[in-house]
Amino acid sequence: MQTQKTVREIVEKLNIIDDTLFQKMAEDIGFCEEVISTILEQKVIVKKVTPQNSIKNLQGRSVILDALCVLENGKDCNIEVQKADDDNHVKRVRYNTSCITANITDPGSKFEEVPNVIGIYISKFDMFKSGKTVYHIDRVIRETGKIQDNGLQEIYVNAKIDDGTDVAKLMRIFKEEMLYDFEKFPKVSKRKKQFKESEGGKQEVCDLVENYAKQRAEEAAEKAAEKATRETARKFFENGVSYEVVRASIATLSDEELQEIYKEVTEN
Repeated sequence: MQTQKTVREIVEKLNIIDDTLFQKMAEDIGFCEEVISTILEQKVIVKKVTPQNSIKNLQGRSVILDALCVLENGKDCNIEVQKADDDNHVKRVRYNTSCITANITDPGSKFEEVPNVIGIYISKFDMFKSGKTVYHIDRVIRETGKIQDNGLQEIYVNAKIDDGTDVAKLMRIFKEEMLYDFEKFPKVSKRKKQFKESEGGKQEVCDLVENYAKQRAEEAAEKAAEKATRETARKFFENGVSYEVVRASIATLSDEELQEIYKEVTEN
């Protein structure tokens, strides 16, 4: 477990672009309203926000959304922040918005009634390497060049390029530790100051960091235990122990997992 001093040092270096601090910032509706309004270049009202919203997918990969906002105009807007350029982020947005759409669409409704979704993806790096702070992805009919709206808006914002726009100014506050702009971004600045400078705010983030570290340690321990159990089952099968005996001896593995190991051993 990390010491309180180490945790405090980590927290003091966090910026809004970091998942942990963003999670605390996004608990405030006013913060989300100001961010979305700035990026969309129009005033929006957020009725509800759920940071770290989990959408379970029984048939595939589940997702945890950084900040899922329900807007007054009926649209759902998801804000994600990302520091590392280590994946296909466009496909990540596609998958996340698909999960949101499936999760909020009423069963049996007509496709005309499928809710509109906005995906805002904020990265520390210029994803498309074209020197823009904001990128809008539209569906365009190739043969006519006309935009075909299907109810999904994809907007990519980065904190690397400063093109002098209000969005770029907002991104500077996202990435620079002690930068504020109370005139242009009062809600974002007030919220950031709370967590960067007040003792109560710092402690909230410290608690979150400690809980996150504890959770990660528990997940690592579970994975290690599962790996050890799978290896034990493999050894049993390799030494000729019957499937029925192994099944009775190891209860923590599902039938599917045990059958997979048995098949791997017997077919090799």
